[in-house]
Amino acid sequence: MPAAHPLQIVGVRHWMVAMPFVSALEWGSGKRPAATRLIVELELANGQVGFGETICLLEFIAPVLERTVVPIALQYRACDVEHFTRHVFGAGYYHHKRAAVMAMAAVEMAMWDAFGRSTGQPLHALWGGAYRQQVAVAAYLFGTDAGALRTAAQRFLDQGYRSFKVKIGMTPESDIGNVEAVRAVVGRHDLRADVNGAWTPGTARRMLERLRGFDLQYIEQPLELDDLQGHAELRRVQPVPVALDESAYTLADVGNIVRAGAADVVLLDPHEIGGLWQTIKAAAVAESVGIPVTLHSGGELGFSQAAYVHLAASIPNLSISIDSERAYLSGDVVQAPLLLQDGAFAVPQDPGLGVSIDPERLAAHTVDRIQGAYLDAARPGWFSTKPAY
Repeated sequence: MPAAHPLQIVGVRHWMVAMPFVSALEWGSGKRPAATRLIVELELANGQVGFGETICLLEFIAPVLERTVVPIALQYRACDVEHFTRHVFGAGYYHHKRAAVMAMAAVEMAMWDAFGRSTGQPLHALWGGAYRQQVAVAAYLFGTDAGALRTAAQRFLDQGYRSFKVKIGMTPESDIGNVEAVRAVVGRHDLRADVNGAWTPGTARRMLERLRGFDLQYIEQPLELDDLQGHAELRRVQPVPVALDESAYTLADVGNIVRAGAADVVLLDPHEIGGLWQTIKAAAVAESVGIPVTLHSGGELGFSQAAYVHLAASIPNLSISIDSERAYLSGDVVQAPLLLQDGAFAVPQDPGLGVSIDPERLAAHTVDRIQGAYLDAARPGWFSTKPAY
């Protein structure tokens, strides 16, 4: 029997981890006390290992990983990313892509990490090289207390951030107040606001008229995620650029957004599109029509944060500061997380993702269930509706 190819995947392990936030993050769909993630380790026939990570906020993600994605991955080499991705979709998930993409993403990231380590190359070098050496990050602001928002915005400003993002879409009363509070602190620096699909079309027109004087960089996901026509119409009737992220979970979603003329900016997320290569392909679709892209954040730990920086380094039209919740994380599962300095990450140069697992921290944060996601333990019976008002 011939020896296995050196890049053949021969083993897969995974862990669910929960990294507490220093304080729970409040947004339109609930209150999140921790970032729950899946960490995957691949072993290759050459003895090399690779790590991947994905968001894990829904109960189906781990079973899809265990029962479908891992058995398929064991049929492939670390370099066979495109074939692996299409095989998973071909296993029935072409009907339900959103049910597969998050589980796929962890394995696909680990394939790239193992391949990069095996070739001695950082990931951005495998994707055409570094277009930029510094990746700017937007300071992320949560809650509805104007005083607390001003304090947080000033803290981020003092730390060197020059781009800011504030969550709105929680109450009609706080929508204007949140933006007003942050703009008063950050001056003319870039400021964007994220609605998380809470507005009706009528509310969106009215609120954006009231927000006109605050010169928002963009308004993110103002309408329900399936309403591409509504977003296209909203672009035509008011001047604030429209950004979509929840509407852009798959490669096909991005194609539909472009065809519909529904966005001025697209936020991509490798976990919600099925991997790093799918992200690069989606960015190219946007680039072909002059649309800039950036990256959505869901509490990335060290592996995903490194992957984000490699993506942002190598994609020319990823010209807008990326989202990151890193400032709220209480720790990590890697030995030396990328350093966020003056509101930016330097691009890692070590092979693969450029970060390594810390086994003790991994063990300390391993859990067997999701640690809060879309509800709020302090409000029994409450759940968000889209649109809400």
